[in-house]
Amino acid sequence: MRSLFISFLAFFLLVLPAQADDAELATATFAGGCFWCMEHPFDQLSGVISTTSGYTGGEVENPSYAQVSAGTTGHFEAMQVVYDPQQIGYEKLLEAFWPNVDPLDAGGQFCDRGSQYRSAIFYHSEQQQRLATASKAALASAFEQPIATEILPVLPFYPAEAYHQNYYQTHPVRYRVYRFGCGRDRRLEELWGS
Repeated sequence: MRSLFISFLAFFLLVLPAQADDAELATATFAGGCFWCMEHPFDQLSGVISTTSGYTGGEVENPSYAQVSAGTTGHFEAMQVVYDPQQIGYEKLLEAFWPNVDPLDAGGQFCDRGSQYRSAIFYHSEQQQRLATASKAALASAFEQPIATEILPVLPFYPAEAYHQNYYQTHPVRYRVYRFGCGRDRRLEELWGS
């Protein structure tokens, strides 16, 4: 399934004209359920400078984890990626994003339920919007169910509390127990294979 998706994604990205990114560094924002689980895949990519867990998409300024996890602020748990576009393109970030989410789940991600855990791509530019839309279209042809992941304009991003940052590194045992107990890896294996 994943190789089929990558073939479709490569086709759509090849037919779209590339635009040069004049900035030295660029930012991407993704929501994929629990932000603890989204940092690690991106931290592994050459050209990614940093990842920050946080909240976006809601109406409350500077929300707390308690507010967002209660599902009353409209925010997504999200992650911002600062990257060097001379080393890694946005399309590579999209290739890392999709196989780390369940794009078919409109009600959350894995064991985390509620609008605050939905998956989304928040675009920072027309180029990011175009690439995200093309990748979603390519993915749609690889699944029979509709793709629930939203593509939205970027909104203010609020970093999460310090103890959430790099949680997979600072609390590795708790992180692994949570990830296993939530069924994340089992579902990702069902969707994407190894």
